[in-house]
Amino acid sequence: MPCSPPITNTYLGKKLTLKAIIFDVDGTLADTEDAHRIAFNQAFADNNLSWSWDVALYDKLLKVTGGKERIKYFVEDFLKDFAKPADYEGFVKKLHVQKTAHYTSALRDGHIPLRPGIKQLISDAHQAGLKLAIATTTSPENVAALLEVGLGKDWAKYFAAVGCGDIVPLKKPAPDIYNWVLDQLKLEAQDCIALEDSFNGLHSALAAGIRTYITTNPYTCKQDFAGAEAVFEDLGDLPRFYKLIGLR
Repeated sequence: MPCSPPITNTYLGKKLTLKAIIFDVDGTLADTEDAHRIAFNQAFADNNLSWSWDVALYDKLLKVTGGKERIKYFVEDFLKDFAKPADYEGFVKKLHVQKTAHYTSALRDGHIPLRPGIKQLISDAHQAGLKLAIATTTSPENVAALLEVGLGKDWAKYFAAVGCGDIVPLKKPAPDIYNWVLDQLKLEAQDCIALEDSFNGLHSALAAGIRTYITTNPYTCKQDFAGAEAVFEDLGDLPRFYKLIGLR
């Protein structure tokens, strides 16, 4: 069977061929951030730590991407008097492993559905012959748990590349994860678009040269999205989004 013809649109007067959509995960595919916050608190309680991240504090902590990095940022910037254990790296890693277990349990119990329009977008784009990919700082376990519930056990068939966790040394807003995905897809940045939800994610994709669309969530809706192609509350109105990106 021949491949589907490429989908084209125009950008700054140039004809472009849209060949791929690259998705962030947390806050983009699903409203996951509060579930992450709760899972962190459960891990802290498991270790008899008195730490408790409320919504206001977690909003500040989200400036740092990556779960282990977020714990370290909290300790170093908000707990100046905390006596770090001898194996501090091991301590942080253990907390993050326990947090991930709590988070994936919530996912598998169906408490974190995909955001409006996401499942249909993935299906439509896949059928149209576009390549799909993931570019996220969250762990492989979190990605798999979310998409298995949202798309089914064969979720991986939709994605030509899955970039997540510690697969690259620098996390968003560095462009590393997007550059890795582009390399896996064997595509140029101009042939792709990214779907993100945050300032860090936007600048990660833009630094890789990828046109980026934003869907906000309660934690990111007040962030600065200058440079984005468009900003949406969600993708409930897919026809409008398809018109913008040239998918019909």
